[in-house]
Amino acid sequence: MPWWQLLLDIVGAALVLLVLYGLTLIVRRRVLSRNGGTFELSVRVRTDRPGRGWVLGLGRYDRDVLQWFRIFSISPRPRRVFARTELDYIGRRAPEGAETYSLYTDHVVVTCETPTGVQELAMSREALTGFQAWTEAAPPGQLRRG
Repeated sequence: MPWWQLLLDIVGAALVLLVLYGLTLIVRRRVLSRNGGTFELSVRVRTDRPGRGWVLGLGRYDRDVLQWFRIFSISPRPRRVFARTELDYIGRRAPEGAETYSLYTDHVVVTCETPTGVQELAMSREALTGFQAWTEAAPPGQLRRG
């Protein structure tokens, strides 16, 4: 087999894998969104450099937890889970510097207190309204922390 045919086979296989990956991402997002309560949510995973460390994702409310899924992962499991009783809203701010390029357009940075320290999330203003209502709500018979 000539080298160029081998090269074409490799390129063809890579394209097939790329298309399968894209289809898997589409199906995964549809499955995650099928019960509603999902929204675009970015999480700051590193704070060592100002404005850096943001990872795009998808947030989903599931009873008393907020699940966060990486946008380009094919895993059906959430990467992080935030319990409602352990998440306190502190405030919000506009993205600054490099954050404006790292985050979705028109998202605000939300600062929350968790048992492990301060956590920054980024979401749209509409999603923030729902997030604030969700964090302030508590199921019947359960006391809110704070």
